[in-house]
Amino acid sequence: MFMDYLRIVILGVVQGITEFLPISSDGHLAVANAIFSALSGEELPEDNLGVTIILHLGTLLAILIVYRQKIVRLLTQDRRIIPLLILGTIPAAATGLLLKKYFAHEMSSALVAGCLLPLNGVMLLWISRRPQGDTPYEAISYRQALSIGVCQAFAPLPGISRSGTTIAGGLAVGVTREAAATFSFMLAIPAIAGAGLLELKDLITDGAADMPAPSVLIVGAIVSFFVGWVSLLLLLRLLREGRLAPLAWWCIGFGLAVIVWQLSSGGLEQVTPTPVPTVAPAVAPA
Repeated sequence: MFMDYLRIVILGVVQGITEFLPISSDGHLAVANAIFSALSGEELPEDNLGVTIILHLGTLLAILIVYRQKIVRLLTQDRRIIPLLILGTIPAAATGLLLKKYFAHEMSSALVAGCLLPLNGVMLLWISRRPQGDTPYEAISYRQALSIGVCQAFAPLPGISRSGTTIAGGLAVGVTREAAATFSFMLAIPAIAGAGLLELKDLITDGAADMPAPSVLIVGAIVSFFVGWVSLLLLLRLLREGRLAPLAWWCIGFGLAVIVWQLSSGGLEQVTPTPVPTVAPAVAPA
């Protein structure tokens, strides 16, 4: 039981920090699992559907509390933003489903995460030096929303940050830093909720085998919520002050270290292409 609590606390901390700080939650979870497995011979329960749903619930609650006033305005005065959020969500939803179906193994690879983390670091360096635009959150256009959504389409890749790609996309199309952050985390609500609903559907379909005890899940939700809350507030401060460079250099250095570790320990052999299922023709050829 102690190991169950230890694993869920590790996952909750990693999820809470990396869901909001633009350093890739999926990438760090993949590396954390590989490190924990190498040290203990056991894997973190990240593929357990119940654990995934609970951790998402904790970080989603953090967004709802930090942005509670914006959400109220979204449902009352700023309702024109709602279709923009739907439009911005479509590209990431499409790529996420395709990657989960055809490249599920690669999406949990520490080596793949290590290769992409330095690219994420370069993106953060660009964000920290990019002058902000003058478009406020309330005036974001459909074209800008779609452009941000296309950037978010890269977020399902392990090592690429969702918040980083959306903030970078916002700055690239001329919105203010505050508007880029606000729209990014408004987009996170359907993204995180949608991922949780997909996992819930799988949980209902496949059953609750190997589900951790309820007390373990509660601990995971609490840890991911509090750590996520602090991380979100920290990111907003760093973004306002333009101080993302330390996070960028962390991604670059950590990613390179993971590459060296994985290649020296045979990690390349674990990244094998997932066979693409063949589809039989609906009508047999004549």
